[in-house]
Amino acid sequence: MNRLAIYDMDKTITRAPTWTAFLVHAARARAPWRLGLLPVAGLAGLLYVLKLVDRAGLKQITHRMMVGKALDEREIGIVADAYADAVMASNVLQPALDRIAADRAEGYRLVLATASHGYYAAAIGARLGFDDVIATRARRDGQGRVLSQIDGLNCYGPEKLRMVERWLEGAGIARPDASIRAYSDHVSDAPLLEWADQAFAVNAHAPLVALARSRGWTIFDWRQEPKR
Repeated sequence: MNRLAIYDMDKTITRAPTWTAFLVHAARARAPWRLGLLPVAGLAGLLYVLKLVDRAGLKQITHRMMVGKALDEREIGIVADAYADAVMASNVLQPALDRIAADRAEGYRLVLATASHGYYAAAIGARLGFDDVIATRARRDGQGRVLSQIDGLNCYGPEKLRMVERWLEGAGIARPDASIRAYSDHVSDAPLLEWADQAFAVNAHAPLVALARSRGWTIFDWRQEPKR
């Protein structure tokens, strides 16, 4: 039996979301003048709130403004590595680390499944000790440069489950032959949580708390970190 523990990242493992912080980090590292575009990026966020753009569209717009149209893969790797170090230093919840370590000790294959862009989620996942990372992919141009456009769909909601299922197939693991745990903070991951054998609502907002209670899922609040 294959044991898999699938974790969301933002606000499940981390205290705060990672995308905006990555944009600021990338702009500061590469082109500080782009920090002046933050108010414009905020307006793009308003378009999302008004449902004039979706999450994928918002991600593409803000990437284009704060990171640029195209970036060499080596350069974005340097930026992503530095950002991952910063996340590990100040934005990871200790109880999440403890749970990840416990799952690993129980023989679970650790899978990070996140809507964050893979070019920095992979760097964070490596530092956390994940075996595999499933994430939103960026398009590449003919020179292999990372573009602001998303390749395929945003790894969010029902699409996250579809991407996990495709990954499972690619790994040669049949669903009946797997025992799967899933962890998330947000109700958008309800399809993944319903699909898992064990579902954990972690640091959950009210809609997910209500769903978890109705389904009998375990609820954790890792934001209440014990003093060391």
